[in-house]
Amino acid sequence: MIRLVDSSDDNAPGHVGAPRLVAIDGAAAPMESTLPVPDHPRSPIDAPPVTGAWRPGDPVGHRQFVTITNGRPFVFECGAALGEVTMAYETWGTLDASADNAVLVCHALTGDAHAAGRQERGHHAAGWWDDLIGPGRAIDTDTHFVVCVNVLGGCQGSTGPASTDPDTGRPYGSTFPAVTIRDMVRAQSRVADHLGITTWRAVIGGSMGGMQVLEWAAMFPQRVRAIAPLASTLAASAQQIAWSAVGRRSITLDPRFRGGDYYDAEPGDGPHEGLALARSIAHIHYRSDLSYDERFGRSLVTPEHLFGRDDRFQVESYLDYQGDKLVRRFDANSYLLLNKAMDTHDLARGRGSMAAAVRRIQVPVASASISSDFLYPPRQQAEIHELLCRQGGDSTYLVIDDPRGHDAFLLADDAVGPLLVDLLDKVTP
Repeated sequence: MIRLVDSSDDNAPGHVGAPRLVAIDGAAAPMESTLPVPDHPRSPIDAPPVTGAWRPGDPVGHRQFVTITNGRPFVFECGAALGEVTMAYETWGTLDASADNAVLVCHALTGDAHAAGRQERGHHAAGWWDDLIGPGRAIDTDTHFVVCVNVLGGCQGSTGPASTDPDTGRPYGSTFPAVTIRDMVRAQSRVADHLGITTWRAVIGGSMGGMQVLEWAAMFPQRVRAIAPLASTLAASAQQIAWSAVGRRSITLDPRFRGGDYYDAEPGDGPHEGLALARSIAHIHYRSDLSYDERFGRSLVTPEHLFGRDDRFQVESYLDYQGDKLVRRFDANSYLLLNKAMDTHDLARGRGSMAAAVRRIQVPVASASISSDFLYPPRQQAEIHELLCRQGGDSTYLVIDDPRGHDAFLLADDAVGPLLVDLLDKVTP
């Protein structure tokens, strides 16, 4: 039998705190190896951080912060509570005197509040919807006040597992409560209260962001005037849960995950391999078969090298690159937490039936599918449209013909933009 032990418990050879292999044969004394758990053959040359989470003292960028608890604990749907919760958010444009021009944009799993703007100090990349948000763009900041909030449990300024627990002075890590989409929306509603926004002109988002959009309309029907859930679903399907479970498993099986309490480890000794692998798994279904084939085909990194164990196809190099990028801007615990929140998403939970849940949506809806999306296939958005129409709702549904798969909701600006413009025109005074 083989098991892993933590070498920080004794003076065994190997890296301090690094797991080592122990072989146990029946009742015989353990026979210990002298080697630590080896590095992955394609690990980056420079040691990645144990977490890519934003932490106090890091460059703030355009983040703004608000503590939403104000002396009253935030109670999660699972029943747990935190005495202090801070939310990070960004804004664009100006809130008008009547506070009726506000648009909330909700981010997806590994997104954050930086929905628009340049890559600069404090922000690892340009805004994830930068081509759609701004002066004269689809979500026009000359006329709209746009808000994006880093979700509860996230890792780019909002309270999450990498945040310091005021009761212990240490990161929450494994003790952070389970988060649901409804928890995220309730936290966002308190940010809206802080900003003086009673009603959103529209709430817009794709994928996990679309789940938040749907919950906004079901939880706070009087606080939204229109919604746009893109490439999303009323409830996570069995296949979506299966994909997510495999990704999460890759993180928890990383010997350096340490049960979620890895923040004291040295750079390079965190669960970066597990997180990178989870990202690689996700990217396989974020893009379509045709997209991969057209971009990479069967090309090799080194054309004359094929049969070596570590010889790679170009598509493998791309997945490694995506994984390496994520570990430098995200946190493994947050990935687990938010990914699980997507699995537990079910608009019908506690509301009798899906039809009853959808009846709570009383505002204009613009939904969209990506034709090549096999992670959130068009049938799921068609279900939203059909249920709304069956009850006499105001629903517009578009199938965007794009070969790039699920990620096209972030990329197909020429199709997504007009859909959002039409929706906002419906509710603009």
